[in-house]
Amino acid sequence: MSELDTIGFGLVIIAAAVGGAAILTWFERRLLGVWQDRYGPNRLGPFGVLQVAADMIKLLTKHDWVPPFADRAVFVFAPTAIVVAMLLGFAVVPFGPDLYILDINIGLLFFLGMTSLAVYSVLLGGLASNNKYALLGGLRSAAQMVSYEVFMGLSLMGVVMLTGSFNLRAIVEAQRDLWYCIPQCLGLFTFLIAGIAESHRLPFDLPEAEHELTAGFHTEYGGMKFAMFMLGEYLGLLLISCMITTLFFGGWLGPWLPPIVWFCLKVFVLICFFILLRAAIPRPRYDQLMALGWKVMLPLTLLNLLATGAIALLLEGA
Repeated sequence: MSELDTIGFGLVIIAAAVGGAAILTWFERRLLGVWQDRYGPNRLGPFGVLQVAADMIKLLTKHDWVPPFADRAVFVFAPTAIVVAMLLGFAVVPFGPDLYILDINIGLLFFLGMTSLAVYSVLLGGLASNNKYALLGGLRSAAQMVSYEVFMGLSLMGVVMLTGSFNLRAIVEAQRDLWYCIPQCLGLFTFLIAGIAESHRLPFDLPEAEHELTAGFHTEYGGMKFAMFMLGEYLGLLLISCMITTLFFGGWLGPWLPPIVWFCLKVFVLICFFILLRAAIPRPRYDQLMALGWKVMLPLTLLNLLATGAIALLLEGA
């Protein structure tokens, strides 16, 4: 694509990601209502579809308030950082053979770098609020996200070894004969759990556990600043679903339908799966979450790495 086409496609992806995140706020509540045998949003418009507009109007019209005891500059910057980091992550996602913003040889490393930057948002939000609950939530978030970044990175090394590249388009093309969800089932499992913890979605939303820390790192946030934190969370859900599709489920590959349709269908199924986890699994204690990471996830990622390396050497020798 030309430079102008790339800029245009980038703007389309930003609009689609932000719009998709807004729609997810309605879709998640409707799907949770179905699975938990209760009503979701159902008053505003058919099936409650105008609930998204009502939420946006409410957030836009709320008074923009900064606590007098907070660090104003950092307090305002924190929610912006997570949105920017998540949107930048979409830059390397290949939505089709010729549908991408950046096609770089370190695309996978770029994605990991952007997810790592997101931790600064919640940590700075907790520190800048000058509130003990927000500070504890920020520290929890830092420990959780930094820990699970280790497992997320290690879980992808098997995919890199099989492909021989960090380029995401090359990883998709390498799955034409067999999707990596089969030979890399352990990597898929660990990446899936790490993705939930990185985006601090239920049941791993312990940095903002309201039964312990009120609202955690965004206790003092309201209005559009709070909305940006929520937008960052839903953008993270979309980004993780896109990356799982790309790395383990063949990306845009599939028969009959156009590539972009296959990609969107796979992402949609994964989003439904994440919402089902929220509906079905209770929240663990914080110590249980950290023990799961270091005592279960780390050995599994190392086992997957060793097994993939041994098989790759055997195949190379044959």
